[in-house]
Amino acid sequence: MSIAEIRERIARAEKEAGRPEGSVRLIAVSKKQPEARVRAVLEEGHRLFGENRVQEAAAKWPAWREEFPGVELHLLGPLQTNKARQALGLFDAIHSLDRPKLAKTLARLAQETGRCPMLFVQVNTGEEPQKAGVPPADADAFIAECRALDLPVAGLMCIPPVEEEPALHFALLAKIAERNGLAELSMGMSADFEKAVSFGATYVRVGSAIFGAREYG
Repeated sequence: MSIAEIRERIARAEKEAGRPEGSVRLIAVSKKQPEARVRAVLEEGHRLFGENRVQEAAAKWPAWREEFPGVELHLLGPLQTNKARQALGLFDAIHSLDRPKLAKTLARLAQETGRCPMLFVQVNTGEEPQKAGVPPADADAFIAECRALDLPVAGLMCIPPVEEEPALHFALLAKIAERNGLAELSMGMSADFEKAVSFGATYVRVGSAIFGAREYG
């Protein structure tokens, strides 16, 4: 599916939800995608991309940023504290702030460098043991802790359980964001981004619907 078709679907979802046109931003998830596929999307003019790993992003995006000015890069996957300094230099936003140790590391590095990406607290809305993220019951306290460290928390992110109705998780994330005065919601992927728009998503993360199936190996 072309990126233009995805944008049209987002625009329809915005309209159906009574939201202003352009209130939802599309993150093209380029992790593990061949260079030719990503380049094609860049050449179409899209400039907002998401990666899951610091090392993978570091290997390919500096050169592309030189060739395609205006690229905005978001980290979507878990961030190890030992990669935090490198991440601060690479990414414009981090969607996976999920534990006090990482918050303290980012706060220290932000003080050292005078720079910090936009931050999203990842909430494990399904309370799945194999997934990263703050449990919903702990989200308010963790957001307050991050703010006390002067971190620029802009919003929340979630990845609903595959086997559950995503609307329940989108609604929960929106409720946590509202009571904490957070404007940004990173939720919705290839299979459910239109539903996420109806629940207030401001960023949707779409990979396979744009690029096709990932190539692993």
